This record gives sequence, structure tokens and C-alpha cells, in this order.
Amino acid sequence: MDVFKAIKERKSIRKYKETEIEDEKLEKILESARIAPSAANRQEWKFLVVKNQETRNKLIEAANGQKFVGQAPITIVACSTESERVMPCGQYAYTVDLSIAVSFMILEATELGLGTCWLGAYDEDKVKDILSIPEDIRVPAMFTLGYADETPAPRPRRDLDHVVAYEKYE
Repeated sequence: MDVFKAIKERKSIRKYKETEIEDEKLEKILESARIAPSAANRQEWKFLVVKNQETRNKLIEAANGQKFVGQAPITIVACSTESERVMPCGQYAYTVDLSIAVSFMILEATELGLGTCWLGAYDEDKVKDILSIPEDIRVPAMFTLGYADETPAPRPRRDLDHVVAYEKYE
């Protein structure tokens, strides 16, 4: 599968089969994060792979009651090991770096025939408490991973001319 095909086929999956993910596939997904670009190549991150059912059930509450968090066989939690550095453009490096790495993982998962759902609705402090993440570590992203047990219809997208401008903002 080419990258554009993975981009087009990726959907947010909220219903998963009980099928375990093969170690080779999980390793490839994690490797895609390891080699992802980061500001100044600092790679200030750690990715927690949560497989334990009891722990995933606790994460349901931290994820605002989203039950599929406990249904997916794996939840990956992206952690920033340095969260104060600001790039010259004014953006915090960790939010950009971990967004890139998680995007790479999600696209690799799609290529491997797996479903994902990027979680934006969760209580960071509860996640940190459940997973024993130190207070100074940030959790800007987490996502579920597994074999999809649904085929959601494509979501509507704006036309290209609505989201792209050339030479100046219009």
C-alpha cells in the first residue's frame, strides 16, 4: 500500500475484534515512531504500550467513559520526556513531535490492516496516575489499536480550494 492510500483508508475505529495483534506488526508500528522526525532530532518521547485488560478498563474512565478504549487490544500512550522547549516558531516542540510520531504509527497500522482511534478526550492526570507516569511528563496523545470490527463510512471533507491558498492567506 502506498502512503496516500493509507491516508485515504484511515478511519477512526471505535469497535474492535478480540484478535490479538501480532508482535511483528506491533514492532513495525513502534519502529515507525522511533524513526519519525523530531525537532532538532531530539526524540524526547516514550511510547507506553498498554495491553493489560485491567489497565485498559481503568483507562476507560480516564478517557471520558469511551468504552472502546477497553475493547481495543492495545492502547498506545505518547509521552513527552521534555515539555518546556519552544521552537523558534513559537510552538512547543513536544506537541509537534508527538503528533508526527503518532501520525506515522497510525498510518503504518492502517497499512498493516489495523484500526486506530486517536483520543483527544481524556484526563491527562488520570492517565498519568493509572500508568505511573511522572508529574513532569506530558501526555499529548494516545490512541487505540486493533483489528476493526466495523467499517465506518468516509467522513465528509472540505474541497481542496477551501483549505489551500497559494502565496498568501486568503
